[in-house]
Amino acid sequence: MKNIIFIGVGLLFFTGLAFANELVVFPAKGQSEEQMEKDKYECYQWAKKQSGFDPMAPPTTQTAPPSQQAQQGGAVRGAARGAALGLTVGAITNNSKSRSTAAGAAAGGLAGGMKNRDQARQQQQAEQEWTQKETMNYAQQRDSYNRAYSACLEGKNYTVK
Repeated sequence: MKNIIFIGVGLLFFTGLAFANELVVFPAKGQSEEQMEKDKYECYQWAKKQSGFDPMAPPTTQTAPPSQQAQQGGAVRGAARGAALGLTVGAITNNSKSRSTAAGAAAGGLAGGMKNRDQARQQQQAEQEWTQKETMNYAQQRDSYNRAYSACLEGKNYTVK
């Protein structure tokens, strides 16, 4: 099943590709405007069938976007774990419980915050890679359609640029 792209940058990029790949058609043998529109429509239908791509349809994706991973850990959870560990270490080493707990909470909070940033960075990278892959796939499909459409029109004595 194909998915419609709703990712902001990806959709804009796909839309830009659609406009960048528009072909210009000139009658090479004096065809009328009416005949040219008829031939363009016939070639559109033929190229769509040959390539499996419809330039009039909204851009779609071949795979689902990467799932949003729930943030795990975090600064608060890390601080709580660190405080518990600091309390335990403080009790074993006879250090002040409050100082050991505070040091453990600070270290745990820092580690949890770093974990969240790493997860967010990995999620962003996965989304960028997915968008690039889908954009390349769209461009390849569009190119296949354009080649079929051009071949059809050139066979009907039109110049296609």
